Amino acid sequence: MDFVTTPVARHVAERIASWTPNYVMPPEPYYVDCSVTVTDTDDKLLIDKANASVKVRGNWTTSYNKKPLRIKFETKQSMLGLNDGGEYKNWLLLAEYKDFSMLRDKTAFQLAGEILGNDGFYAADSQLVEVTINGEYWGVYLLTEQQQINSGRVEVTESEKDYTGTDIGYFLEYDGYYYNEDALHSFKVNYHNDAALTPYDGNGGSGRTAKPFAGGKNDVGFTIKSDVYSQEQHDHIERFVSNVYDIMYEAAYNDKAFVMSDDFRTITETTVLSPREAVEKVIDLRSLADSYILAELTCDADIYWSSFFMSVDFGEGGSRKLRFEAPWDFDSSMGNKDRCADGKGFYAGNIIFDVNGEFEEMCNPWLMVLINEDWYQDIIKERWAEIYDSGAFERAYEMITSDSEKFEPAFTRNYDKWDNIRHNDARNELCAGAAACTTQKQAADYLKGWLKSRVDFLNSEWHK
Repeated sequence: MDFVTTPVARHVAERIASWTPNYVMPPEPYYVDCSVTVTDTDDKLLIDKANASVKVRGNWTTSYNKKPLRIKFETKQSMLGLNDGGEYKNWLLLAEYKDFSMLRDKTAFQLAGEILGNDGFYAADSQLVEVTINGEYWGVYLLTEQQQINSGRVEVTESEKDYTGTDIGYFLEYDGYYYNEDALHSFKVNYHNDAALTPYDGNGGSGRTAKPFAGGKNDVGFTIKSDVYSQEQHDHIERFVSNVYDIMYEAAYNDKAFVMSDDFRTITETTVLSPREAVEKVIDLRSLADSYILAELTCDADIYWSSFFMSVDFGEGGSRKLRFEAPWDFDSSMGNKDRCADGKGFYAGNIIFDVNGEFEEMCNPWLMVLINEDWYQDIIKERWAEIYDSGAFERAYEMITSDSEKFEPAFTRNYDKWDNIRHNDARNELCAGAAACTTQKQAADYLKGWLKSRVDFLNSEWHK
């Protein structure tokens, strides 16, 4: 069982070692061969001993006792009908160790499906499962999808092996761990020379400004999650992303329209387009508005740091626009950490204090740069009204209640195994309300109450 109990991501282990005397460095996550059997709740056999490999996956979550896992099948498999029964080799099992409700990621994925998915953008599907490893019960996990370019997932032109042209699709992560990647799969953006941005707090920013790099404290770059095989491909996407941001900034802060050259290398000012039209030529505004709404709704604690994904397709038929999709990593969101714990106020386009509480000047520049534009606010409010009126939030409340009741025996078995709802080594990361929960039902009720409060606040601001 060492493969699932001992590994810790190397960059995480190095940080722990920096403050832990005599810390023994654990192994990095590694694959082991396995077979996977899947049954439904009626014990009907769905997959019988399919050949696969499995390893611990994640960043900080690899340091917890119960670790998330990645399964890579030898042949494509459909898993419990997720994503309309799509067959894929790669699937994930999220441990939900620090979320006592075990429902935050599932709730966020369901809402993402109703917000982004209904607009044609990718959002992962998920289902709660119980896991047994080598005959030992290992608890409740959330089965979900690998964030990757694939039909039915992130749908952009996939690069063929060793192809070096730039007419391909790219899948990107705004990522504080970008430095762990090789040089070909990572880059940084200078954000219009780190120009100051006005946060959105409902009060014109209250005289404050934020900078993307936060005085050098917010060292966040980009990871290229898709395959690239040449420096030309790397430099192409680096220039494109940088130019897109500059066009957004010029539109929002200087009321100027800039367009990109045909080779995407440079931008020049134009009077033919309005600033908004210039932005619409290089980003998918609907995807950005949807992603902003989801981030604002959930108050995702990692929003300025990681797990914020984008794609762009330069292949035949591709839009050549930056698209925001594949939302991820919500176990610290929705009132679990001390971020918008009362469900009030504006968050996603505002100044954020970091997850360790060390500074109070972080931001996600992609969500902040346009947020004070009236026309962009109109898009957000119109989209919010559509989502609210569709009943999406009522369905989320219902899911939280029904899953808590339906899976109560499984949750009990999970906490008998891990005991982490009472003695959790991640408890000190949580806000008082979340940390006070002593049963899964209490945690689910707390989550539902927080979400209702959040929806009510945003609806009062956006759906008048």
